[in-house]
Amino acid sequence: MSEVVTEGLGRFDVLVAGGGIAGTVAALSAAEQGAKVALACSGPLFGGSSFFAGTWGLGLVGPVPGGETDFERAILEVGQGMAGPALVHALVSGIEPGIEWLEGLGCRPRRARAATEREFIPCFDHAQRDWHGLEREAFREAMGAALERSCVTAFPHMELLAPGTFFDRSHGIVCGIDAKSTVLATGGFGGLFERTLTTPENLGAAQAIALEQGASLVNCEFMQIMPGLVAPVRDVVFNEKTFRFAHVDGVPGPGATALLDARSCHGPFTASRPDREVDFAIAAAGDGGARVTYHLPGELPEFMRTYADWLRRDHGIEPGDELRVAHYAHAHNGGILIGADAAVEGAPGIYACGECTGGMHGADRIGGLASASALVFGRIAGREAAWCGAERPTAARRPLRAMASPRAEAALTGLRRTMSRACMVFRTEAGLRSALDSIYGARERISAEAEGSDDARAIAATRRSELALEASEALVCAMRARAESRGAHYRADVPGPDAAQARPNALRFSPGADHGEASAFGSFAAAPVALP
Repeated sequence: MSEVVTEGLGRFDVLVAGGGIAGTVAALSAAEQGAKVALACSGPLFGGSSFFAGTWGLGLVGPVPGGETDFERAILEVGQGMAGPALVHALVSGIEPGIEWLEGLGCRPRRARAATEREFIPCFDHAQRDWHGLEREAFREAMGAALERSCVTAFPHMELLAPGTFFDRSHGIVCGIDAKSTVLATGGFGGLFERTLTTPENLGAAQAIALEQGASLVNCEFMQIMPGLVAPVRDVVFNEKTFRFAHVDGVPGPGATALLDARSCHGPFTASRPDREVDFAIAAAGDGGARVTYHLPGELPEFMRTYADWLRRDHGIEPGDELRVAHYAHAHNGGILIGADAAVEGAPGIYACGECTGGMHGADRIGGLASASALVFGRIAGREAAWCGAERPTAARRPLRAMASPRAEAALTGLRRTMSRACMVFRTEAGLRSALDSIYGARERISAEAEGSDDARAIAATRRSELALEASEALVCAMRARAESRGAHYRADVPGPDAAQARPNALRFSPGADHGEASAFGSFAAAPVALP
């Protein structure tokens, strides 16, 4: 079978795939070690979920002085047995040095003026933390200048298709970048769903590629599902802090006030609290969304006022306007299993950071830790990849088959519909099995109709769909393997938790293997794992 001829773009010590916070931090961190660094990203530099336009900015939390131990304990408790203690310790201990590093670059995260207001207690947490507002423009300006000073070579609009192999979207050609080590920082799985509060390009490609290289995924069933606006505008995050001043159609009567007050304490849905009834009502309203009306106080708390000002300025929505709210796929709490050194288990020479990774978060995640994780493990991944690259020969690129299928783009559209129907709030064994059947059917149709081609765009579209189908299969299998309801994962057919399942599962790509005690799910084996 013929292979695609790729245009080589150079040899580097470290290749970083991903242009959001985690990727840019990793690239600069590697360059600070003296490495020659390439930074490739599927869109513009400073894109992806980190710079998604559907919210005002990013929260970043860390421990208050002397509160590191309590913060680690809280993360593990909120994670409900799914987070690794060593990874949590690496995360917490790296936050304040990471913020100081950012400030040294000229990016100064905003501090809360009314930090004692209850709205500044992070999602799922029980106490005030050291809260920072990471504003995108300030980050872009400071990081852009630092990358330029460090001579990092940026390759925007380059879609990762295989290790070291990219599709240049601007020129319609397949390119290769040689490097001694690689950092994956391409985001989560949100683009596999019809409604997402991430960018549609987040199709889990890096996760699928890591699986092909021998890596494991962990905690992938724990996807954050967030309420977002579907009217009067779409694809905009809903500020959960306003739930306590709202009426939501369908929320049960006498206890509605208490449920909505509790629901205002966390953005993502969780199956582990009684206020899940609010999300059940939103989900039951369907694609048109649940009607939300307000009884607002005269003076809004600071956190809500910031959101209200942004809505008015950017979307023309006034505080108190009637809204329609539905569920969106958001960030993932799980992904590629890494160690505290950000090395990908089972794939030598590959490191990972940001939302494509898992192990430092659990069944639920304290708000503001996604940005913190991108910063902390981005710095670690870049540093470790530079040290590794100094000792390794250049890794071989994986070639692509010169095959294309006319079904590829339609398969991706159908896949998003399938995942949205089976893998959002209400999950069942029957629905997940049906989703797998659809995924297998789409894969078979692509394979059956694939033909030799020299059309780079068609080849890239086919590979893109293959990776998305593989990533989706992994997600569905992880959801099937957890036959209980815990945190961000709700099984309507098993609505309560099971103490025997209070441990993370690792998913490995092992077709036809003897899985032993592991449960076999299609192309994958799922088994309990002890996280570092």
